[in-house]
Amino acid sequence: QVQVVESGGGLVQPGGSLRLSCAASGFSVDDFDIGWFRQAPGQAREGVACISGSDGATWYADSVKGRFTISGDTAKNTVYLQINTLKPEDTAVYDCAAGPRYGNGCETTPYATWGQGTQVTVSS
Repeated sequence: QVQVVESGGGLVQPGGSLRLSCAASGFSVDDFDIGWFRQAPGQAREGVACISGSDGATWYADSVKGRFTISGDTAKNTVYLQINTLKPEDTAVYDCAAGPRYGNGCETTPYATWGQGTQVTVSS
């Protein structure tokens, strides 16, 4: 069964850091594109970062460049999202998703396998 499970969310003060994990099962992260998305209350879901399984190429939304870093660990079959200098506007449910690797840039991948999400709350 193809599955991704997120973890690592929590309550953090502004300026803090978190590392979110996306653990994959039933497939290898090397063979798929993995994307991280977030949805704040009353807002549409937005893609924030992704990584291509074929070559490790990454993409970031402009709103998170310089603060978010996506990386993969083949041995653990897990993709991470390191979030630094957290801001209140980063508060959202963060989801990861896996999609087929078409080689056109992971930001265009049609992600089909989604996790249950992990809540990130940034507040003092």
